[in-house]
Amino acid sequence: MTIYLDAVWLLNFFLDLMLLMLTQTLAKDSTRKLRIVVGAFIASLAVPLTIYYPDSFIASLIGKLMFSIIIIVCSFHIRSLYQMIKLLLLFYFVTFTIGGGLIAIHFLFQSPFSITANGILTVSSGYGDPVSWLFVVIGFPVVWYFTKMRMDKHATEKIRYDQLCQVTIQIEQVSKTTTAYIDSGNQLTDPISNKPVIICDEYFLKQWFTDDEWDMLKQAHTHLDFEKLPAGWEKRIQIVPFQGVEGNRTFMMAIKPDNVSIVYNTEEIMTRKVLIGIQFAVLTKDQSYHCLLHPKIIKMATKVSA
Repeated sequence: MTIYLDAVWLLNFFLDLMLLMLTQTLAKDSTRKLRIVVGAFIASLAVPLTIYYPDSFIASLIGKLMFSIIIIVCSFHIRSLYQMIKLLLLFYFVTFTIGGGLIAIHFLFQSPFSITANGILTVSSGYGDPVSWLFVVIGFPVVWYFTKMRMDKHATEKIRYDQLCQVTIQIEQVSKTTTAYIDSGNQLTDPISNKPVIICDEYFLKQWFTDDEWDMLKQAHTHLDFEKLPAGWEKRIQIVPFQGVEGNRTFMMAIKPDNVSIVYNTEEIMTRKVLIGIQFAVLTKDQSYHCLLHPKIIKMATKVSA
């Protein structure tokens, strides 16, 4: 039997890379992609080690567990034992989910019944036909995407809406903190960049502007004239079209922030892929909050270690 080690090794590398990337996505870890690639390469070393040393310690149950720990340590920035165990269990969960999905699809398209030359109906035993490499190459990305999509949807549904939390917005190296409201009805998204739009009111946003600059911003919004924008803000302001409650189409001015961090469930999460919609009025009469958060931000943002 001829084994094309380079082909098997390369395929295993890409499979491990996708598993680690999905693990990173579900864990909302901020590790750089280059480190994930290095971890995938280390994981793929199991192929030549298993082929050349089939009876080595790494082929045992304890050896596989230790090798998995090495993969996690090399792939992610581990800050605590709890985090390492959490990532390890998540990595195994992703691996079993993807593997189980592939077996389920293979079983779905394979018939367990067959008819012999004598016309006798038989039932195949075991796992049936072996899974081909082509099936793995095609089926793995499909199952990977389906798993990620379902987990993202589940994470969105688990968000506890209608609650207050603390949000800090950084613009032009100036950071300000206020109370925000996770609004399940806020589904405003920029159609060009696909970034979610959170809405902040005048009381909060005026901290980055002088009175004259804020008046200029109001005039620019009223007349949709970017030439009236205050100096230095031209590159940060953009127009976001949206449909109002009454069905009429209108426009909202939005600011590109440097960073947005949110304290949610005692954890700090951070994102830059967001726009700040400008509300030229207060959001509430009692001023209990000054920001309406897009629920998608809670799902897409990255956790920050304490």
